[in-house]
Amino acid sequence: MGTALLWLLVALLVLVGLAGAVLPAIPGVPLVFAGLWLGAWIDGYEKVDAWWVGVFGVLTLVALAVDLIATALGAKKVGASRLAIVGALIGTFAGLFLGGLVGVLIGPFIGAVAGELIARGRMDQAMDVGLGTWMGFLFGTLAKIALSLAMVGIFVAAYFL
Repeated sequence: MGTALLWLLVALLVLVGLAGAVLPAIPGVPLVFAGLWLGAWIDGYEKVDAWWVGVFGVLTLVALAVDLIATALGAKKVGASRLAIVGALIGTFAGLFLGGLVGVLIGPFIGAVAGELIARGRMDQAMDVGLGTWMGFLFGTLAKIALSLAMVGIFVAAYFL
């Protein structure tokens, strides 16, 4: 495979990865990492050395952990039931397929509210759970975007400066 095709693959992995930082069905941050690793490998780690690739790996793990922890803490803080958490997950995926980006933003909230209503039947509690779960999801997504962009920025700076 030619170098130009490899760089095209790098760009594709990074762009799909950045989209995946928002869209739940795509493993965004790992794809960004894969693209950056491939970019470093193409030139034999001369411009972006193995140390930076290791930093990108750690940032990838941090992004994945923050995403999971933020969503869980958001739900736990408001006393979400197990059904509310499952509902938020279902709402996230349903939102992706039914409403695109807007669906992804409101799907977790609607799913968590529905799950909590099924579990406990109280609208006030369900709304609190929906909001708490949604805030955790939003914080986790913002962290994934920020860490992905930081990795890309470091790569570009190391490669071109």
